[in-house]
Amino acid sequence: MSGSSCVFCDIVRGETPASLVYADDQVMAFMDIQPVNPGHLLVVPRIHAAYLADLDGGTGGHMFQVAMMLADAVRRSGVRCEGVNLFLADGHVAGQEIFHVHLHVIPRFEGDGFGFRFGPEYFRLPRRAMLDEVAVDIRQALEG
Repeated sequence: MSGSSCVFCDIVRGETPASLVYADDQVMAFMDIQPVNPGHLLVVPRIHAAYLADLDGGTGGHMFQVAMMLADAVRRSGVRCEGVNLFLADGHVAGQEIFHVHLHVIPRFEGDGFGFRFGPEYFRLPRRAMLDEVAVDIRQALEG
């Protein structure tokens, strides 16, 4: 996808402004324009890929390496940061709104109001047999 249909592609090409924090030949990192907290960054690959599985392993791994480096930098900066969440929404039901894969680096602090909500079944631990069945399904998908 190219053109104005992807805001992150526009940022990568320099056609849309962004508050750049980091750039190399594979990824760019810039401030989120709708931050959860001050210092909220996005790490995006320079190539368009809608989903994480659309990236090659090297680029995907590099995104996470850059996010680790940025999380450390945020902690050492003047930004209020008592912890960091890395968050990647992969697909609409996971909360993805812009279909160009991107990794959020979110500074966190006590009482910031951000968090995950868990469904009613979260606190009911599954039987080991069910975990083993799901593990088999996933292993078979890896092999096939």
